[in-house]
Amino acid sequence: MKFTDGYWLLREGVTAAHPAQVLDVAESDGALEIHAPTRPVRSRGDLLTGPVLTVRAHAPMPDVIGLTLTHFTGGPSRGPDFELTRSDAAAEISYDDEHATLTSGALSVRLARGGPWHVEFLAHGRTLTSSGHKNAGIMRDASGAHHLREQLVLKVGTSVYGLGERFGPLVKNGQVVDVWQADGGTCSEQAYKNVPFFLTDAGYGVFVDHPGQVSFEVASEVVSRVQFSAETQELTYYVIHGPTPKEILRKYTALTGRPALPPAWSFGLWLSTSFTTSYDEETVTSFIEGMRERELPLSVFHFDCFWMREFHWCDFTWDTRVFPDPEGMLARLKARDLRVSVWINPYIAQRSPLFAEGKALGHLLRRPDGGVWQWDLWQPGMALVDFTSPAARDWYAAKLEALLDQGVDCFKTDFGERVPLDVVWSDGSDPERMHNYYAYLYNRTVFEVLRKHRGEQEAVLFARSATAGSQQFPVHWGGDCEATYESMAESLRGGLSLGLSGFGFWSHDIGGFEGTPTPALFKRWLAFGLLSSHSRLHGSSSYRVPWHFDEESVEVARHFTRLKLRLMPYLYETARTAHAEGLPMMRAMVLEFPDDPGCAHLERQYMLGPDLLVAPVFSDEGDVTYYVPEGTWTHYLTGATVTGPRWVRERHGFLSAPLLVRPGAVIPVGARDDRPDYDHADGVTLRAYGLRPGDEVTVPVGDVTFTVVREGNTLRATCGAPAAAWSLAAGDREVQAPPGTGALTLELD
Repeated sequence: MKFTDGYWLLREGVTAAHPAQVLDVAESDGALEIHAPTRPVRSRGDLLTGPVLTVRAHAPMPDVIGLTLTHFTGGPSRGPDFELTRSDAAAEISYDDEHATLTSGALSVRLARGGPWHVEFLAHGRTLTSSGHKNAGIMRDASGAHHLREQLVLKVGTSVYGLGERFGPLVKNGQVVDVWQADGGTCSEQAYKNVPFFLTDAGYGVFVDHPGQVSFEVASEVVSRVQFSAETQELTYYVIHGPTPKEILRKYTALTGRPALPPAWSFGLWLSTSFTTSYDEETVTSFIEGMRERELPLSVFHFDCFWMREFHWCDFTWDTRVFPDPEGMLARLKARDLRVSVWINPYIAQRSPLFAEGKALGHLLRRPDGGVWQWDLWQPGMALVDFTSPAARDWYAAKLEALLDQGVDCFKTDFGERVPLDVVWSDGSDPERMHNYYAYLYNRTVFEVLRKHRGEQEAVLFARSATAGSQQFPVHWGGDCEATYESMAESLRGGLSLGLSGFGFWSHDIGGFEGTPTPALFKRWLAFGLLSSHSRLHGSSSYRVPWHFDEESVEVARHFTRLKLRLMPYLYETARTAHAEGLPMMRAMVLEFPDDPGCAHLERQYMLGPDLLVAPVFSDEGDVTYYVPEGTWTHYLTGATVTGPRWVRERHGFLSAPLLVRPGAVIPVGARDDRPDYDHADGVTLRAYGLRPGDEVTVPVGDVTFTVVREGNTLRATCGAPAAAWSLAAGDREVQAPPGTGALTLELD
């Protein structure tokens, strides 16, 4: 939100009050509390009027410092609030004649005690960012609404990333970003997953601890600053020191929560009925049998909306006109070794039997007059489940438990963005603060049902809406994209942006959701989709089985599905890292190469885990341009090498895409290509790429740890638990170890 008219003026109707200086400083519970009048105090007369801003500096964990700006404190305390994890690490407070300083780990916040208002955040003696004259402020807009604003200096050359799943340019500099949930597709400035956190390549990130609408002006209103504001009387933000982008993400996710580890089967190929297509058990069976006949490994079958009767969404009851024997059908699918996903949402149509039930029990969101909130957008007369009520959560969960008892394995938790403001929540939550937060409560409710009934290692969602903390409930997918190359590219930008916002797992609709892709686009998207965290064939009004496009599409789907399944030992260890450290599986190049200026703006390629570079092809002809960082990289599919740093131009057929291995990497490759959930260590091949003499690489695969060392012209590998067969390979050479062998040696050329 913009408050100024250029550099000198405020916008018409806007008033501003900025902290002018520190009046006094006190310590309270390990924090600094500062009172800052908004006019210079030159005489006692200047003490007779306000406003006065109260600023509290505090540290929830090492290398993280929060600043809370408060104007009026007399209002009611209304949730919701983000659930943050705080450690017991004590901050250090120090004073001198000029400053008061609070230090947490390597990060300090220093406030000027005399002279004009100035706050700076420092690490290792270097200023990361700062706020000075007329940066923080109490702002009233033309309508009289009360906002708190902060502006942090953006140093020359600093790039800003994150703020959720955003489909515009990856680097947010120059953009206006409103953190506000909306169902706007993937081609607009709106977003399904809004996260008030940004990451920089200058050693720090910033998390604004406000679950409602936060407006970010990223080098836009003031081109040398990141501005954020919210309509509130109190605003807290945390500066998180890295220094690297990876370390920033590790600390941010330690504060807001890290992703659960999805089950291995979820990394296989998902096939959907699609949305408005016509289908019954015969259709479903024909799809599954068609996949089997064409040797296309399938892991999950998904039933979209019309598994329930029209205008009954959601009643969680199979439409018996097309599925007369749901329990039998699910058993037949399970006999084919498939997992089953079904579509749900948090809305209850008026025609659903659950509407009257939920209304009578008080589980539906209400208007201020006590009536149920309803509208006709999406489902006629639909209402929302009030997830702020524990009883309503239990009621909703019980409906899902019945489906789990039938044999359903997981849920696609669609929607959760269009949440009204003219309502009263059962727990008294502020409607503005609940608008974004609703997605968190909704997906947490469903995830906890799965965790309770399927176990910690089996719970997985396919979710669309999210906010800060929602990364704990994976997987998330990119929403309603179009069947175009442009939309394929915007989807990738959204996924990389989400990964830089703390989310470890992400997917998208292969081929695009709206419209029907051309065969060429579908084949290009297949390669991209199967080199993503999770892979789903799904559309709106047309099926996505590969043979509906052409026979080559079948071959491409088979090729890249089997490639992904062979890479499962590598991919699942990358997933474990996402779970343990908060680092995404699909990583913007800047995350792995923050010191390479060539990587700062790259948004058409990514790292899949730490060691595989992927550059999707965005053209029928197969022309692609991508950047290779320093070192000699190896094309995984051909063995050809390319040395960077440099830009590369190539042309790829449909059975190929740029997939490069980082120099010095050892990629564990699995022995199976028919399923993702196998013993990844049994028969694994350790493929070494570009190790230099003296290099030592540790390769965890499940419960087994391998170590590969290059000594001169020799590779030596050891197995920590020599039970299964395994191999060591480099280039076109390979040596195999029978079960029980603990060491291997491979002579290089």
